[in-house]
Amino acid sequence: MNSPDQYVQWGKDVFTIEAHALQEVAAGLDAHFGQAVASILNCQGRLVVTGMGKSGHVGRKIAATLASTGTPAFFVHPAEAGHGDLGMIVDGDVVLALSNSGESEEILAIIPAIKRKNVVLICITGKTQSRMAQHADIHICAHVSQEACPLGLAPTSSTTAVLALGDALAVALLRARQFTPEDFALSHPAGSLGKRLLLTVADVMHSGHDLPLVYHDTPLRQAIITMSEKGLGMLLVADQSGKLQGLFTDGDLRRLFQTHDQPNNLIMADVMAPNPKTITANRLATEALKLMQSNKVNGLAVVDDEQKPIGALNMHDLLQARIV
Repeated sequence: MNSPDQYVQWGKDVFTIEAHALQEVAAGLDAHFGQAVASILNCQGRLVVTGMGKSGHVGRKIAATLASTGTPAFFVHPAEAGHGDLGMIVDGDVVLALSNSGESEEILAIIPAIKRKNVVLICITGKTQSRMAQHADIHICAHVSQEACPLGLAPTSSTTAVLALGDALAVALLRARQFTPEDFALSHPAGSLGKRLLLTVADVMHSGHDLPLVYHDTPLRQAIITMSEKGLGMLLVADQSGKLQGLFTDGDLRRLFQTHDQPNNLIMADVMAPNPKTITANRLATEALKLMQSNKVNGLAVVDDEQKPIGALNMHDLLQARIV
């Protein structure tokens, strides 16, 4: 019976073999890769990815990665394409076909129909002399010298290499398009990344009736009642013209009771912190988080162009919005 140490070594062997395979394919990248990127960039339609078996599974992942990084792409099963789904491929598209052997009968069966359309056929195979390679407008070689499978049968190193080639295409296209984090978030609005990148201060701030606003001549006693009612642990202090003058937090209140014997005689102008940190409503919530963290504060005043308070924001709001 084999020992657990042997199992660990077998696992490490796979990483060693597949890492070597990736280096082989990377070393073999040539002008054909650049032509493929240029063709996809110039594509007037969509990128259609196809492949059978394990290549099909890899193809689905490649299509998903491309679609989320700025290249309209989808996967078509080659067998289904031969029974009607070929209609999904139209003039102006680019077809990316995957097969380690380059002899996938299901793909070869639809190549004549693809060739009748005004599309560019890019094939990624492990054999430069295969029929798919010869029919391709652009061929990218993904040859690996050894599969990680000790029998040399299960696609392992070869599928890893094609998966990495798909990532290489996606990243090259992303960089060529000058794709931004905001662009990425537009394709992922339901995810935490999308929320972090797309939510603005206006989306999460407290405003209107919920705005914890008092004036510089408001008695401290009355201000404390307002702060308790609003429940944000902070007050924005404005002058009579409505411009922001200061900020007062529950932390300030605790410190005040430690230093003043009769705080009830004070007004907000006496106790507020002047020149508070502010942000505008159109800024991203992630910027508000950065501002809070860099200044070690838990709340921000949201102001308009005239420095009049229109909202308030605290760290708890960002936690609720899953920004933190």
